[in-house]
Amino acid sequence: MSHTLDLTLDAATLTARLVDIPSVSGSEGPLADAVERALRALPHLTVDRHGNNVVARTRLGRAERVVLAGHLDTVPVADNVPSRLDADGVLWGCGTTDMKSGVAVQLRIAATVPEPNRDLTFVFYDNEEVAAHLNGLGHVVEAHPDWLAGDFAVLLEPSDGQVEGGCQGTLRVELTTTGERAHSGRSWMGSNAVHAAAPILARLAAYEPRRPVVDGLEYREGLNAVRIEGGVANNVVPDACTVTVNYRYAPDRGPDEAVAHVKEVFDGCGVDTFTVTDHSGAALPGLSHPAAAAFMAAVGGTPQPKFGWTDVSRFGELGVPAVNYGPGDALLAHKVDERVAVERIEHCEQRLRAWLTS
Repeated sequence: MSHTLDLTLDAATLTARLVDIPSVSGSEGPLADAVERALRALPHLTVDRHGNNVVARTRLGRAERVVLAGHLDTVPVADNVPSRLDADGVLWGCGTTDMKSGVAVQLRIAATVPEPNRDLTFVFYDNEEVAAHLNGLGHVVEAHPDWLAGDFAVLLEPSDGQVEGGCQGTLRVELTTTGERAHSGRSWMGSNAVHAAAPILARLAAYEPRRPVVDGLEYREGLNAVRIEGGVANNVVPDACTVTVNYRYAPDRGPDEAVAHVKEVFDGCGVDTFTVTDHSGAALPGLSHPAAAAFMAAVGGTPQPKFGWTDVSRFGELGVPAVNYGPGDALLAHKVDERVAVERIEHCEQRLRAWLTS
């Protein structure tokens, strides 16, 4: 079944239409088709597609280029499709907050700002809500990095209408200690690997995380044990123990520096193996860039640091400073009662339009 998107609709109504086209991760094809058709009908845009990822660009020769990006997929539907608009001006449904309201704003800007003061790139991508290796934006970065070139990027992830600069990196490592199995009734015959992990936990308990200021934003790092595994039976001295540690680090540190820091923290703790199991780098907020300054002047408010990780990191890898700014409330994302205020959608569109036309 093919779907048609009418980009003359207001952003809230367009959000409802997007919600009513289910696009759970891995099944974004029909929505990507509809987005592509709607954008190809706009003569001021050049449209490209890679898989279920659609990129549209103006080519006006402006001095700066801005990227507006958003993902098409949602978490699984929980009996919350189709959408529903209540009398209080709140739109309910899967993806209303995360992040079809942001996508609707992108589409409205694409359709109604044919001659922006900066060249624009619109990115609509798949598989954001699942494993990183499936992420459509990552696939575009690998296959067509030139499509994403720009001076500044805005990811319309839910931020409740507040600017959240950059994002922190996330690093997960497994620290293992080893021992020798023995019957717990004759424990002196073995060596307890769980006990050997005590220095690791002591180092974590004593650790004082940094609170660096980057582009005027104070980030709060964290180094925490998130899992500990060891032992095979209740009467056996364990011969192996693994502590999984998650390091959330500020964007003034690069990936290699983050790994080196964690290694240094646990130096001398009797760690037998140090294994990086997952790593996504941080992204600078770039609020000192002229385009960012103009953006802040247009949207207003006080910028906040992004403590979690988002796809702005992928723009950071390309050297494009980025912020998160969208109409949805992140605290409502993925919930059965996911919803967004129509006023928030309208405000986000108005502020972006002011930035791009003033």
